[in-house]
Parts: sequence; structure tokens; C-alpha cells
Amino acid sequence: MLLVSVSDYYQFDDLLTDEEKALRKKVRGIMEKEIAPIMTEYWEKAEFPFLAIPKLATLGLAGGSAISIAEVARVDASCSTFILVHSSLAMSTIVALCGSEAQKQKYLPSLAQLKTIGCWALTEPDYGSDASSLRTSATKVPGGWHLDGQKRWIGNSTFADVLIILARNADTNQLNGFIVKKGSSGLKATKIENKIGLRMVQNGDIILNKVFVPEEDRLTGINSFQDISKVLAMSRIMVAWQPIGISMGVFDMCHRYLKERKQFGAPLAAFQLNQEKLVRMLGNIQAMLLVGWRLCKLYESGKMTPGHASLGKAWTSRKAREVVSLGRELLGGNGILADFLVAKAFCDLEPIFSYEGTYDINSLVTGREITGIASFKPAAFAKSRL
Repeated sequence: MLLVSVSDYYQFDDLLTDEEKALRKKVRGIMEKEIAPIMTEYWEKAEFPFLAIPKLATLGLAGGSAISIAEVARVDASCSTFILVHSSLAMSTIVALCGSEAQKQKYLPSLAQLKTIGCWALTEPDYGSDASSLRTSATKVPGGWHLDGQKRWIGNSTFADVLIILARNADTNQLNGFIVKKGSSGLKATKIENKIGLRMVQNGDIILNKVFVPEEDRLTGINSFQDISKVLAMSRIMVAWQPIGISMGVFDMCHRYLKERKQFGAPLAAFQLNQEKLVRMLGNIQAMLLVGWRLCKLYESGKMTPGHASLGKAWTSRKAREVVSLGRELLGGNGILADFLVAKAFCDLEPIFSYEGTYDINSLVTGREITGIASFKPAAFAKSRL
């Protein structure tokens, strides 16, 4: 890949501060020189490249920034998902939104340096999009709580040191949050096998059997699903930038490939059909960049709503689907080889299209906001829990 990204056609860099430009350049350099050469091997094996964590730690990515997430995703979506789960979900829950001062002091230093890894467990085997109906229970016992239940599709869970578990309070029936430590008695996490996308991400099934959590590790800032929704809204900003980065990487690869490869005595870039596909990809990316940038500015100014975040995530992931599909077409037979980045990106985008709220669910979040009418369930079955 090239350090210069030809996908930034409308000179998005002009909107960035000098500090943001320097961060973008630093992340791109490390990702292309240090991370890219090993990604295909680990993707094929569906193993996480733990040797990459020290390199990622040098970039200061644990704090989370849209620019850095996009640059990581441009090279590898699995790495960006690892960072998102750790930073935008686990860390943000403790540090930015729901943790006490004591919890921040206890957990932040090692999490920020990637010396300890976090995960965030909301989804359950029977409750995905309908996450507010989760059944994992939290029962008060002397000195703390007992957690019982199951979680599914939890990224980083098979090796995380700190697990944020969302559970239903047996007394109040409201949702609460808890910090569970790796190795706790009654805690078991097993890897979900045979995924076709984000293969390096270690998604797991979690079983909680009377897992004891001391009172000091209950997240006092989570007392309802509305509190959880605040975490999701913030994380969806970052997730919206994953498809942007993936699309940029695919475009850059296709642009170079079409100029280098020849058929019928001419570069593939000389054919009208191929140029039209490149331009369609490029147009999508420019629009995605500006939507992502504006979403960040709305958040920074305190004006962002859940509907804004949901629309951003839904729209960028849908447009990215078209970009990676066109990229796969442009590479022909090589478009199904992970070695050429595009096939891997094509597969990796599918789970991103679904997680952090499917396209449809995020559309309904925005739809509710602009119409004032919730339509998550057929009218005959609707009974709001919010």
C-alpha cells in the first residue's frame, strides 16, 4: 500500500488540525509498515496477533479518535474492531460515562497503555437487536452481586482482563453494569468459530454462573437502558469511521492495481467501465468522510443526538458495502484473494454492517427521532420499555 492516499480527493486533510494530520500520518506509517505484512496470515488462521499490541500501544490509540480508527481500518478492520471494543466501549464506559473516580483511577492507567484489555458484554444468545430485553441477572448478596446468564458475540472476550457485563437487577428490574475480572470463579468465555468476517477478532460466548462482583466494581452510572444507550451513541461515532477507513484502503488498492495491471495491451485503468466504478467509489468516500467529520463536530459541540449517531453508522456502512463490492469486481480473480486486501475487506465489512446496531435498527432509531413514533415492533405487539 501507499503512504499517500489517493482516496482523499476533496482534500479532507484541510479540515484537520496540525495535530490530527500528524496523528493520521503516524498511524498510517505504523499500520502499513509494521501491521499490514502480518495481517493476512492471522486473518486466515482466525487468530489474534498479540504481537501487534505493543505496536498499537505506541500510537496512543486507547483514547480513541475517529482519524486513528479510520487509518487502522484502512489497513485492517479486525485491528480497528479490537481497538473500538477496548476503547470506545469498555474504556469509555468506565472513564467517560459510567465509572466512579475510584474505578477510573484503578483501571484507566493500564487500559490506556493496552497493558490490560477490555471487552463489553451486552448481546445475548436470544437478544441481539432487542438488547434491552436481556436476561442476564444481577442478584444482591452480602458484599456485592452474583451474575448469572449468557452473552454472545463479545469481541475480545476470550482474552480480556476486564469485562464490562450488562445485567438486569433482580430487585429493580433495571439494567446495571459491572466490572468483572478475568479468571473470576464461574466465568467462562469460549471462541465462536467459523466466521467469514473479522476473523482475527476473538468473538466469544460468555457463561456467568454465580460470578461474584464486589460492590466496588458495580458501575454506578448505569441504572437503565438509557444509560447504556449513551455509550452506544458515542461508540457508533467511531464505528461509523470504520467503513470510511475500509473504503479508503480498498480504493487506494484498486487505484494502484488498475494502473499497474494490463489487459488487451492497455492498463485496466484505461477502460471506461473501470474508470466509472472508480469514480463511483471515490464519490461515496468523499460523502462518507464529510458525514463522519460532521458527526464528530456535532458530538464535540454537545449537539449530537442518538439519531445522528445511528444515521452516521447506518449510512457509512451501507455506502461502504457498495465501495468494497465494486472493488472486488475491479480486481477480477484477484478480488477473492485475501493477499490483495480487497477480499478481506469485503468479508470484514459484513459484520460491521450488523454490529453496533444493524442498518435497519439504526434506521429505526433515527426514524423514531424524526417522526416521534417508535416502530421497532409491530403496533399490535408494541409495549414500550423505554
